Amino acid sequence: MAVQPRLASTVMLLRNAESGPAGIEIFMVQRAVQSEFMPNVYVFPGGSVSDDDHRAEETAGLCKPVTPTASDPEGHTALGSGARAAAIRELFEEANVLLAYRAGEMLTIAEETAARFTSYRQAFNEQLVLATDHLAYFAHWITPEGMPKRYDTHFFLATAPLAQEAAYDRLETSDGVWIRPADALDRFKRGEIPIAFPTFHQLRDLSAFRTVQEALDAAALRHVATHMPILTQKDGKPHVYLPEDSNNAWKI
Repeated sequence: MAVQPRLASTVMLLRNAESGPAGIEIFMVQRAVQSEFMPNVYVFPGGSVSDDDHRAEETAGLCKPVTPTASDPEGHTALGSGARAAAIRELFEEANVLLAYRAGEMLTIAEETAARFTSYRQAFNEQLVLATDHLAYFAHWITPEGMPKRYDTHFFLATAPLAQEAAYDRLETSDGVWIRPADALDRFKRGEIPIAFPTFHQLRDLSAFRTVQEALDAAALRHVATHMPILTQKDGKPHVYLPEDSNNAWKI
């Protein structure tokens, strides 16, 4: 029987490049070598949608209303799906960044404050409101049929809060780095860092933007198509490819 994909969310945290020519940087984490899914690979913070994520979005006052955009006309990431709350939770768990409002202002987290937010629910006890409106829907990928683990993943863009410092968690991840998308692609091509098929495509798309605002503006206007690669065998090894690009199969 085919494995049904689990709903998941990923956050591509962005900031304007701090030095050198104009451009953006993106925060990536390296999955721990013992991870069951994509061990040792550089990815964006993310994971499966939980029951708590659904409840958070269905509870009045816990999430900022989300304005519909051209990127999601079918409401895949509308509040109630759990996708946006999961994105915020995973970003906090894996990158130490909490996208939330306190008294109408984006949250600032000092070291002593972060210690209080050791659980997702504790943040709610602090009367925070999840900044679900701070996420820009950017991409939608579904793991190919035939894979032992499958995910129905929504990718979001978010601006890195100035007063928070992204850092990998040292549990699920073993490294964290701010990097220009084009530099990440160059390092991958040189064999210095492993990245996944969808990650490659997101980095390639993001490398075209010179500022974070430019990326966010584009995300609000673009239609997010669903990408589901096809699994095949090539020279006895599993490969994936997009239906519209069958000549470029990717070894996995």
